[in-house]
Amino acid sequence: MTTNAKTAPVIENGREVFIPLNKLKKHPKNARKTPHSEASIEGKAASIAAKGILQNLVVEPETNAEGEPTGFYLVSIGEGRRLAQLLRVKRKEIKKTEPIRCVIDTANDAAEISLDENVNRENLHPADEFEKFRELSEDRGWGAEEIAARFGVTAQVVKQRLRLGAVSPKLIQIYRDGGLTMDQLQAFAITDDHARQEQVFGNLSYNREPWIIRRDLTASNVAASDRRAVFVGPEAYAEAGGNIIRDLFTEDRGGFYEDAVLLDRLALDKLERIAAQVQEAEGWKWVLAHVDWPHAHGMRRTYPHPVELSEADAAAYDAAQEELKRLSAAWENADVDLPTEVDQRLAELEAEIERIDGKRHAYEAEEIARGGVFVVLNHDGTARIERGFIRPEDEAPEPEEPAADEDVGTAIGGVCVNADGEVMDDGDYDEDGNDASALETEDEEAEEDGKPLSDSLIRDLTAHRTLALRLTLGEQPDMALIAVTHTLAAQTFYRGVDANVLEIRPISASLGGHADGIEDTAAAKALADRHAGWATDMPRDVADLWGFIAGLDNASVMALFAHCASLTVNAVKLPWEVHKRRAHRTADKLATAVALDMTAHWTPTVRAYLGRVTKAHILAAVREALGDEAAERIADKKKQEMAEAAEQLLAGTGWLPPVLRTDRPAWLADERQEAHAAETEDRAEVHIDDHFSVAAE
Repeated sequence: MTTNAKTAPVIENGREVFIPLNKLKKHPKNARKTPHSEASIEGKAASIAAKGILQNLVVEPETNAEGEPTGFYLVSIGEGRRLAQLLRVKRKEIKKTEPIRCVIDTANDAAEISLDENVNRENLHPADEFEKFRELSEDRGWGAEEIAARFGVTAQVVKQRLRLGAVSPKLIQIYRDGGLTMDQLQAFAITDDHARQEQVFGNLSYNREPWIIRRDLTASNVAASDRRAVFVGPEAYAEAGGNIIRDLFTEDRGGFYEDAVLLDRLALDKLERIAAQVQEAEGWKWVLAHVDWPHAHGMRRTYPHPVELSEADAAAYDAAQEELKRLSAAWENADVDLPTEVDQRLAELEAEIERIDGKRHAYEAEEIARGGVFVVLNHDGTARIERGFIRPEDEAPEPEEPAADEDVGTAIGGVCVNADGEVMDDGDYDEDGNDASALETEDEEAEEDGKPLSDSLIRDLTAHRTLALRLTLGEQPDMALIAVTHTLAAQTFYRGVDANVLEIRPISASLGGHADGIEDTAAAKALADRHAGWATDMPRDVADLWGFIAGLDNASVMALFAHCASLTVNAVKLPWEVHKRRAHRTADKLATAVALDMTAHWTPTVRAYLGRVTKAHILAAVREALGDEAAERIADKKKQEMAEAAEQLLAGTGWLPPVLRTDRPAWLADERQEAHAAETEDRAEVHIDDHFSVAAE
C-alpha cells in the first residue's frame, strides 16, 4: 500500500533510512553555492561504482508552505554523492529509483551542518595519498588503468602518483615536513634510484629550482633528442636492456637514455651494419663507420660522373613518368582521399623514378677499387654516407715525365747544371737557366735548317698576346666571369692539373682543427651536399671544363662561381696572425654584405661558449639579452651552475657574442625605413605602444 505524501508518518530524527534517488533534492541552504567540478563528480561516481556509498547522506523531509511533507527529501550533506549517482543513472548503471542510505536530521540547521561539513575537514596529505596508491599497486597488483577506474581519475594521474610514491622515503618525509615543495618532489621523481635522489638532494645549494634537480639527476644521461638516441630509437635501445627515464610532470620530449655507453655501442653497431651493406652492394675497397665525422686529411675526394642510361632504364623511366603524370592528373581535383591502391602505386612510381635517376651518375670502377666510404652519424640522427675518398697510398702512380731531347740547363742554388747534372760553364744565363749566348744565334739557325721558333721568340710573342688578352678580357665582364670561374673550378674539382690561364690560386683552409665537431653540423652537411652536387656534374676531363662552363646559363655560372669563391673564405682569427687585421675587417664587411645571420647556425650553449668564458662574460650576456633582473638571479651561482642556468635563459633569445654579430646592411635598413614610412596613421600609435611595452619588459 502506497502512503500518501500528505499523510506520511513523521520519521524520527537520527534514523537511518533508504530513500529512492529520485526523491532526493539539493537543500536550498547547502553552503556550497559553487557547483561541483565535473572531475569531482566523475571521481565520486567511479568510487561508488567500485565500493558503494561509504558515508550516509544527511537529509531532512521537504515540506510545502503549509508545513506538510511533500514526499521528497533535501540533502544537507552529501550533495556530491547524489550528483554522482545521478551521473550513474544517466549512464544507465543504476535506475533512478536506486535506494540511497540516508540519515534523517531535523534537529540541526541545514546551513550550519553543511558549512561545518566543508570547513572542519582536512584533506589527506598528498604524501599519504601517493604512498597509498603505491601500496594498492604493489599489494593488490592493480595497474594504473584499474586504479584509475576505481577512483575516477585518469591513468596518467595514477601514474604520476605512483611515481611520486616511489621517491625515496627520506625525501617523502622531508616533503611532509615542508622541506621540499611539490614541484621539487616531482623533479626528484624523474628517476627511481633512491641513492641517486638522496645524493643530488645532499649536493643541492640554497637554489633548489626543479630544473636544476632534473639536470643533476640526468647529468650522465642522454636526451632523447640527441642524434644517437634518434638514430638508435627507443625500441632497439629497450630491447638491448637500456632504460629510458621518463618525466611524467613536464614535457620530457622522449625522456633520457640512462646508459650512454650502451647507446654509443648500439649507434656504432647500426652504422657498421649500414657500412657492410654499402660495401657489399657497391664493392668499395674499404668502408669505415664512425659516430663523429673523422678528419679525412690527406685523402683525395672523387665524385660520381654523369653516365648514359641504358635503353631499358630510359624506357622504364619514361613509362614511369608517363603513368605518374596520368594518375596525378586523374586524381588532382578529387574531393576524397586517394584509394589505398592508388596511393601505393604513386609511391611505387616515385620510388622507381628516384631509383633510375640514381643511375645517371656513377663512380668509375677504378675509383671504387682504390677508394672508400665513411658512414657517419648525421646531425639529425640519420646515417650519412660519404663516398669516394682515396688514401694517398692507394693513388695511381703519376705518369713519368718524358726525358728531354737536349741538354737544358737548370739553375740550382745559383749554379747552372744540364740535363745530365753536369755543371755548365760560367757565363750569362737567362731566368730559365739557358745559355744566353747560345740563344742569340737561335733565330738564325732556325731560319737556316727549318727548326721551330725559338723559345725566346715564342716568349716574346706570347707576352704580347698576354697583354692583349688582359686588355680585351677587361672589356668583357661576362667572359671574365667565365674565365675566373673556370680557373677556380679547375683547381677545386680536379687534382694535379694546371689548366689555369689566370694566375689565381684558391686556398680552402680546413676548419676541423679550429672547432671541435664543426664537420657534424647542419651547415657543414649543407656545404658538402652543395659541393657534391657540382662535382657530380663536372666533366671527366678538365679539358672539357671550359665548354661545360661556357654552356651554362648565366645564373648557373654565377652559382658555380659563388660556390668556388665561398670555399676560399677564411675568417678564422688566430692570435699569431696580427698582420691579418685588415682581412678580418674585410670579413666583417663581407658578412654585412651577405646579411649573415649567425643565429641560424649557432646558439650559446655551455659547450659552445658559456662554459669557456668567465662569470663576468656570462652575466654580461644574460644582462644584455634579458636585463639586469635576470642577471641578478644567477649572479651568486658557481661558475658551472651559472653557465647552465644562462644556457636555459638565453635559449631562443637570439643573443650572440660580439665576434659573431653582423652589422645591419644598408639595403636592409633602407627597406625597413621605407616599410616604417608606409605605415598608416591609425596603426602608428599601436606600434609605439608595442615599442614601449617591449622596452619596459
